[in-house]
Amino acid sequence: MLTVPEPAPDSRSLRLVDAVVRAVPWQPDGDPNALVDREWLVTNGLGGYSSASVAGFNTRKYHGVLVAALANPLGRMVMLSHLIECVALADGSTYRLSGAEWAGDATDGSGRPSRVLEAEGTRHLTGFRLEAGLPVWTYVVGGGEGGGPSVTIEKRLVMPYRQNTVVVTYRVTGGDAPVRLELRPALDFRGYEADLSTQPADAHYRLTVEHDHYAVDNPDQPLLPPLRLAVLGAPARCLLDAVRTPALLYRVEEARGYPDRGVLWSPGHFQVDVAPRGEVALVATSERAEVMRALAPADAFAAELERRRRLLAAPGRALRAAMQDDPRAAELVLAADQFLITPAGRLRDRVRAQAVGDEVCTVIAGYHWFTDWGRDTMISLEGLTLTTGRWREAGFIVRTFAQYVRDGLIPNMFPDGSNEGLYHTADATLWFFHAVDRYARVTGDRTTVRQLLPVLEGIAQAHIAGTHYGIRVDPADGLLAQGAEGYQLTWMDAKMGDWVVTPRRGKAVEINALWHNALCVLAHYLGDERGPEAAAPYADAAARARESFNRRFWYADGGYLYDVVDPLDGSGDSTEFRPNQLLAVSLPNAVLESERWAAVVDACERRLLTPVGLRSLAPGSPGYRPQYAGDLRSRDGAYHQGTVWGWLIGPFVDAWRRVHPGDDAGARRFLDGLLAHLGDFGVGSIAEVFDAEAPFTARGCVAQAWSVAETLRVYAETAQAAGGGGGAS
Repeated sequence: MLTVPEPAPDSRSLRLVDAVVRAVPWQPDGDPNALVDREWLVTNGLGGYSSASVAGFNTRKYHGVLVAALANPLGRMVMLSHLIECVALADGSTYRLSGAEWAGDATDGSGRPSRVLEAEGTRHLTGFRLEAGLPVWTYVVGGGEGGGPSVTIEKRLVMPYRQNTVVVTYRVTGGDAPVRLELRPALDFRGYEADLSTQPADAHYRLTVEHDHYAVDNPDQPLLPPLRLAVLGAPARCLLDAVRTPALLYRVEEARGYPDRGVLWSPGHFQVDVAPRGEVALVATSERAEVMRALAPADAFAAELERRRRLLAAPGRALRAAMQDDPRAAELVLAADQFLITPAGRLRDRVRAQAVGDEVCTVIAGYHWFTDWGRDTMISLEGLTLTTGRWREAGFIVRTFAQYVRDGLIPNMFPDGSNEGLYHTADATLWFFHAVDRYARVTGDRTTVRQLLPVLEGIAQAHIAGTHYGIRVDPADGLLAQGAEGYQLTWMDAKMGDWVVTPRRGKAVEINALWHNALCVLAHYLGDERGPEAAAPYADAAARARESFNRRFWYADGGYLYDVVDPLDGSGDSTEFRPNQLLAVSLPNAVLESERWAAVVDACERRLLTPVGLRSLAPGSPGYRPQYAGDLRSRDGAYHQGTVWGWLIGPFVDAWRRVHPGDDAGARRFLDGLLAHLGDFGVGSIAEVFDAEAPFTARGCVAQAWSVAETLRVYAETAQAAGGGGGAS
């Protein structure tokens, strides 16, 4: 029977949420690029989000004040792209709070339009911080050399949970003069993966005045719900002066080699007068009008803070104690919440789950562009759910993915806007065994184990007999082979057109470590539920795989493990030095003989370890790339050719602790760089990847599920012995 842990009732849990503050150092005369290169993210539990640069404008096509997660086939849609904010004081002076970057009339030496960075808002910005993960900007305007009124304005943003709604509040917290806010919504209704709009779209939008709000829709997109807009808290005027913006530049898209200019359309702007100590809010939503009216802005913030208090109260006693001493641990718990979602698009799956009293729950692999990936979900499950006390969601996830098994495989990914998964993966299904095992051991939920055992046994049988993409057990040695032309089946999955960068077709080291672990897990639970006779075939298969693994994968001349043996192209066993070999030590049922653990771990520490994770290929190797940058081909060529992955810190620390038992304080030090990274790039979260050489610049997604999950898991497992220390600010 599953018993879900209840949040601790003590008052310390209630106070902790107020102490989780992450401030970004900033002076108004500083270089605005320091804020342009940092990003904030707020999510809604459906896969939707609100995000932009800290400087106040969009640098990615994925950015938007409201990116709604809508029912398939729409998927995630940019609805409210930008909010242009101006402040007018009584003396007639006006100030911009949000900036922009656009293509000027002149050209640079290459013939490209010159870049014009307008960052007036950063000159008035006196502070940016996350309070319990929610962004807060503080601006001071006026009071220049000629004197006059000076006003302090605090801006906050929240998304009510499981709503495609964003609430932005403005409060005059300092100064005695009234102010007039001018808020101009700028729209670009498009899929979040679609290229930026470059045409004037005003003819394709239609504004409707409702009795308490305005609605904008696009007749050319009949499936798309309208965007509803309202200003609350004081009487507001809407001036219907439709405008088209200049061609805005999106600098990250430019750096990544994608179309980088886009045009937005605005139906008009709101004017609202705010008294000293007064507060107004702009609400934007793709929900029905009655949903929009259900929560007043103050209630929306209060409800979300209460939800976050409960999140911080849910982990076990050791992690809660660590959070009291080190708010960075609480930041990680709140960051973990961003990835756990009920997918808004897959209505069929939700109905099927609810019919048996369950829910659909999954993991967004990373923001902004990933959907839910099977591999990432299974690797992340322990850190995101079991470590954080969210056992119910963990159960939902493993039962959800059990419903998706086809021919012995779970999906590699679900494309945005689609109800059907793609199954081209050799390792996600094997990670599923690990996730189920960790879930069962933490929760004691044997009912779910009994429910899943037929699924797990069916998966093992499909692998033994052979399934898609050449995934099959070699009867000659009991090892698992995989590979199909044109597919990338392991986690090293970069592909550009027909170019599979790291194909690794054959018997890959981590695939066989996972296969051995899966067989051991299956034998253990079959033995518990049905007796030794049912378990024996899988225990025997595990023993055979272990014997073959230690005979075939040990590279004696190098003192480490081959990356791939018996490659399908006949090129010979791969001696590339990669972190994949760590799984032979780190998994609960380690396949590598214990006398060789130290050699593997020491070599990985010496050749692969960085302050923010492990390199995917050792320096000096053919094909090693020290930087993950440039266009898509350049990035894919570096993705697993040296680029550092934060999630690998988890397997490394697990393996290191096996070689150094009892030294939890020593293990904890490997997290220092990742914890320090919480103030950079995606503020309050951990990036997908980093450059392979100093200064280890963060790249890829600004918030990645398995990076956060593995850092949090290792933190929780080592915190009690290592002690806390450090703050979030």
